[in-house]
Amino acid sequence: MQAALRQHLGGARWALRVSEAALRPRCVGPASPPAPRCWSCGGPVPSAAGLPHFCPGCRALQPPGPRPDLFRLMDCDRSFRLDVQRLQRRFRSLQRALHPDRFGQRPPKEQHYSEQHSSLVNKAYQTLLNPLSRGLYLLELNGVEPAQETDCDADSEFLMEIMEINEKLAESKNEDSLEETETLIKVKREELTKEVTAAFERDDLQEAKKLLAKMKYFANLEDKLKNKKMPS
Repeated sequence: MQAALRQHLGGARWALRVSEAALRPRCVGPASPPAPRCWSCGGPVPSAAGLPHFCPGCRALQPPGPRPDLFRLMDCDRSFRLDVQRLQRRFRSLQRALHPDRFGQRPPKEQHYSEQHSSLVNKAYQTLLNPLSRGLYLLELNGVEPAQETDCDADSEFLMEIMEINEKLAESKNEDSLEETETLIKVKREELTKEVTAAFERDDLQEAKKLLAKMKYFANLEDKLKNKKMPS
C-alpha cells in the first residue's frame, strides 16, 4: 500500500515539474533579419554591405544601403594616408557602371536608384579626396565629435599667424602679392596635412582633432583667396 502511495506521489511531482517547465518562458535569441529580396523580381539578393550591387537573377540595380562606409565604397583603406590614384580609378569605374545615362531605358525606380548611387559616389570621392573632409570623416567613424575652429582658440601664436595672413590677403592689390599669399597658405596647409597624418597613424585622435580645427582656418583663407582672385 505504502509503495503504491509513494509511486503515485512521485508521478504527481514529475507531472508538476513538467507543467512548471512548460509555463516558464523560453529564452529565444533575436530573430535573424529576413534575407534581402530584389525589388524587381523578388528573388534573393546577396548582402553587399552597402556596396552597389545588381540582382543576380534579373540584373536590376538594387537601392543603396543606409550610411555606407565611404572608404569601403571607394575601395580604400580606412586611413588618413590615401592612395589618390586608387581612389580616382575606383571613382571612374563606379561612375561608368552607375551613371544615370546608362539607365535611361530602365524602370523609373531603377533610374532613381542610379541617381542615388551616383550622388553617393560623388560625395564619397569629394569627401575622401580633400584632406580636411577626410580627416573629419575619420573622426566621425571613430566616434569623436567634429573638430571646430574653437578647438584651437587657446593657441594664441597660431591665431596671430592667421590674423597676419588675413591682413596680408586683404592688403593684396595685384597678382604677385596674391600669388605670394597663395604659396604661403599652400605651404602651411601641407605642413598641417603631414602633422594630421602622423597624429592619425599614432592613433592620437584628440591631437588630430586640434590639427583639423587649424586646417579649417586655412580652408577659410583659401575660400577668401579664391574670391579675391575672381574678376569683379
